[in-house]
Amino acid sequence: MKQKIGIIGLGAMGKGMASSLRRAGYEVHVCDVRPEAAQAFVLDGGVACASPADVASHCDIVVSVVVNAAQTDAVLFGDGGAAAALKRGSVFVMCSTVDPNWSIALESRLAEQGILYLDAPISGGAARAASGEMTMMTAGSAPAYAKVGAALDAMAAKVYRLDDKAGAGSKVKIINQLLAGVHIAAAAEAMALGLREGVDAKALYEVITHSAGNSWMFENRMAHVIAGDYTPLSAVDIFVKDLGLVLDTARSSKFPLPLSATAHQMFMQASSSGHGREDDSAVIKIFPGITLPQAQQEPQ
Repeated sequence: MKQKIGIIGLGAMGKGMASSLRRAGYEVHVCDVRPEAAQAFVLDGGVACASPADVASHCDIVVSVVVNAAQTDAVLFGDGGAAAALKRGSVFVMCSTVDPNWSIALESRLAEQGILYLDAPISGGAARAASGEMTMMTAGSAPAYAKVGAALDAMAAKVYRLDDKAGAGSKVKIINQLLAGVHIAAAAEAMALGLREGVDAKALYEVITHSAGNSWMFENRMAHVIAGDYTPLSAVDIFVKDLGLVLDTARSSKFPLPLSATAHQMFMQASSSGHGREDDSAVIKIFPGITLPQAQQEPQ
C-alpha cells in the first residue's frame, strides 16, 4: 500500500511539495483555506480534505506549509485542528519560518500527546518545490527522521539534519532570511540608483549579472522589476515578518544587526505604502524620483 502523507497549505511551496510526493508514489491528502485549491489537486491524483483534522485522521505524516506560527498553531489546535486527530507516533513536519523558541516549545507540546515533531523550514522558491529540488533545514529526533526520511528526500534535493531536537532548523532558516532580505534590499537600491542616473535597466541587469556584484537575489528579483511584474511569489510582508524574527532573535542576546535593521525598515516602508502583498522586489518602490519599467501589454 502507498504511504499516506498530508500536506496542509497549498501555496507556492506547498503545492509543489504535494506534487513531488505524488510523483514519488505517495498517496497525498491535502487541505487549504481555499477549498478550490485542494479540489484542484485532485486532478493531480491527490485527495482533498475538508480540514486539518480530516488530513490527520488519514495520515501518519502531516506536513504544514503555512505562513507563520499563528497559522501553524491554528492548523494544529484551532477548530478542526490536526493535533486532536493525529495518532500517537505520528509525525508533524513544520515548514514555516518561525521564532526558534516557539518551535522548541511546540516540540514539547506535541510530545505530551505522543506526537513526533520535525522543525523543518524550507527554501528554494516555487519552481524548486515543484521539481523536488528545494532545501530543507531540519532538526528533530531520530524516531521522527526514521519515519519521514524518505518523504523528505522526495520533496527536497538537500535535506540538512542539524540537530536531534527542534530549534536548529528555525535558527538556520532565519539566518538565511537575514541574507535574503538584505540582498533583495541591496539589489533594489542598486537598481534604483541606476534608474535615477539614467542607466538602461536591461543593460544594467546584463552587466551586473555577469560581474562580481551579482547575487542570486539580484538576478532573480531584478528580473521582476525589469518585467514590471510584481505578482507575489514571495511578498513584501513576508520579509517584514522574517526580518522581524531575525531582529527579535538577535535582540534577546543583545547582538547588533545594522544591515538587517535597515533592510527591515525598507520593507516596512514598502508595506506601509501599500505594497505589502506585492512581490518582495516591490521594495524598490520606496525610492523617490525613479521611473520603473512597466509591464508589457499582451498583443490584442
